[in-house]
Amino acid sequence: MSEPPPTRIVGTAAPRKEGVDKLTGRARYVDDIKPANQWHGATVRSTIPRGIIRSITYPPHIPWSEFAIVTAADIPGHNHIQLIIADQPCLADGRVNHCDEAILLLAHPDKHKLREAVEAIQIEYDPLPAIFTIEESERQDPIILGADNLIKSFLLEKGSVDEAWPQAAHIITGEYRTGAQEHLYIENNGVIAEYSAESGVTVWGSLQCPFYVHKSLMAVFNLPEDKVRVIQTETGGAFGGKEDYPSTIGSHAALLAMKSGHPVKLIYDRMEDLAATTKRHPSRIRHKTALDANGKLLAMEIEVCTDGGAYSTLSATVLSRATLHSTGPYWSPNVRIHARSWATNTVPYGAFRGFGAPQAVFAIERHMDVIAAQLNIDPVELRRRNFLHQGDQTATEQTLRDPVILDQLLDRALTESGYYAKRKHFAKQNLTSPIKRGLGIAAFYHGAGFTGSGERYLNSLAGIDVTTDNKVRVLVSSTEFGQGTNTVLSQIAAEAIGIDYSDVIMAPPDTGIIPNSGPTVASRTVMVVGRLIQRASLQLVETLRAETGPGSNNGAQTFTREEFFAACEKLRAAKGEVQSLCRYEAPPGIFWDDTTYHGEAYGAFAWSVQLAQVAVDTVTYSAEVEEFWSVQEVGRVVNPVLAGGQIEGGIAQGIGYALYEKVLLRNGHMANNQMTNYIMPTAQDVPPIHVYFEEIPYTHGAYGAKGIGELPHDGPAPAILNAIHDATGDSFTEIPLLPEDLMLQLATQPVEAEASV
Repeated sequence: MSEPPPTRIVGTAAPRKEGVDKLTGRARYVDDIKPANQWHGATVRSTIPRGIIRSITYPPHIPWSEFAIVTAADIPGHNHIQLIIADQPCLADGRVNHCDEAILLLAHPDKHKLREAVEAIQIEYDPLPAIFTIEESERQDPIILGADNLIKSFLLEKGSVDEAWPQAAHIITGEYRTGAQEHLYIENNGVIAEYSAESGVTVWGSLQCPFYVHKSLMAVFNLPEDKVRVIQTETGGAFGGKEDYPSTIGSHAALLAMKSGHPVKLIYDRMEDLAATTKRHPSRIRHKTALDANGKLLAMEIEVCTDGGAYSTLSATVLSRATLHSTGPYWSPNVRIHARSWATNTVPYGAFRGFGAPQAVFAIERHMDVIAAQLNIDPVELRRRNFLHQGDQTATEQTLRDPVILDQLLDRALTESGYYAKRKHFAKQNLTSPIKRGLGIAAFYHGAGFTGSGERYLNSLAGIDVTTDNKVRVLVSSTEFGQGTNTVLSQIAAEAIGIDYSDVIMAPPDTGIIPNSGPTVASRTVMVVGRLIQRASLQLVETLRAETGPGSNNGAQTFTREEFFAACEKLRAAKGEVQSLCRYEAPPGIFWDDTTYHGEAYGAFAWSVQLAQVAVDTVTYSAEVEEFWSVQEVGRVVNPVLAGGQIEGGIAQGIGYALYEKVLLRNGHMANNQMTNYIMPTAQDVPPIHVYFEEIPYTHGAYGAKGIGELPHDGPAPAILNAIHDATGDSFTEIPLLPEDLMLQLATQPVEAEASV
């Protein structure tokens, strides 16, 4: 394993670019912006999950002439939100397909009068039968989408599963379920919109993907791209929840601005944000696994089902990533995966950190512990026997060309946690104590970047320019929402050029200024966009050498800081601007067949082993994570402080996913849409987290970096439930696992594993 080449800035804990502004209050979030003559917007939403809209009544005690009112009939372009499939209406037109679906919009200068008006409007419906679960959708009675309720399906096959069953010494099955999860970003969804017949639409907002919003606005208003402008304001968290939904709220605010003739601010409160916006897809995953007498995998048959909600949003791509992560980091000669996303009459589910992988990893990592218990094999040893290694092929028959060091990651996790000594101690202690302690492991990977041909399709463009006041400006549509985009891209540019970190600034995330470097999703920002910034920076240096001569007067081949900016001014005088852009180029050997679902699914994989220590109180039936260890290989670590924060934050979210966060639906409406009854981990619930990196630079990532943002959320839930199994001897197969769930099984059904041999 080679050491990464020495660097000045990459690999250091450079301070956050936006940190001082956030700390001092200078950072301006969308609700801090107050345009002149601003009106406020609000949404009137459906109160039933499915039905025909029969009438809308505006009671006479409200002075409706003071309000701007927008219905589907006011939309000048297409009444849809432009995502993968344009099946979701911007505003309901004649029928509704889920609770809290937007039916009409109101705007008024006075927020208090606006709330009164929203509550006054009366809508009458003819209800239609609704469905709320995967099982109800599978029965196809009623049909609520297309011919069969299916949003998307995949079939992935490798080898011959059917020929493997007769050869198996053991065949083990299991079913695993995960619930929905809310993003709970600190700042709710919010936008400001302006409209003019001459210049078109401008939207400012708390969002992840400016060009996604731009695309939807073009469709809704039937405008060319130069008449639509989207600007990201400072954004207080996202986690995928501001990937697709800002296209909806942005379109709503812009329609109100058009109708009212005023700038319109549309900000959700927490209850509306929780009830109306997308969440993580619930899932049901079934495994049937064949093994030989030594515990080696012979075949894996997997059925992946997700609940997509009322419209498709991003369900197809979430299902794709769930499919491709469902076999875990294990080699099996025979694989068959049936994957389906089903429509229900709930708020559409969408992007969330991990994007289908947490559901898939939960199922396979719980299943591996179920197998180990059934075969009486140490769960650590079972994993070792089946780990992928360099040169192996994945389920898509992608050959792993780069080093795979799962054994090394596992060894370090075991050593740092004192795994075997603790297990021995806990086993003795658990015989007499009502507090049962245990340890659980999860091993997993996460594909970095868009799946398959996705990066080729995006064809991302990014680069830098140099301002007249001697600042290198990074030009990307990749956005900052707390994860460190501004910082690491600035580090990469400074490193490549050979200037100071303070010499680099970020261009405003404004579609009128920046190129489309693709969305800020899929763990792609540092690996893919960062590589473009590295290339663009080196390209500029080469241009300066060609135009103004190499390096310093002493014959060096690099510029000093002063020489670099002097050369830029010479180039500006000759060419008019100093700019360097680069377009995405796929790494060699990356080929994906969308029809057969085979080939190189990802350019690179990040790998991790996580280990949880839990305590289960058999009197109160509460489970607590006492300590957590995470070892990962993510290529080169560009900023160790930010990288460590990403790991710790992902684990904290994973703890919530496993033990706390339950979305409670009643007739399709989120009933616990408040912070008082949607429970998330607090600082007291997050244990000491120990983070370790092993670095193997990836040739085609920025200075060897791979993706990191989603990886840490994938493993905590199965590691925690595996630890609970170790502590109690009972196997739990569904999350979130609440105290009442523990009580039901531990008090009444002390039965081993929901699995059969």
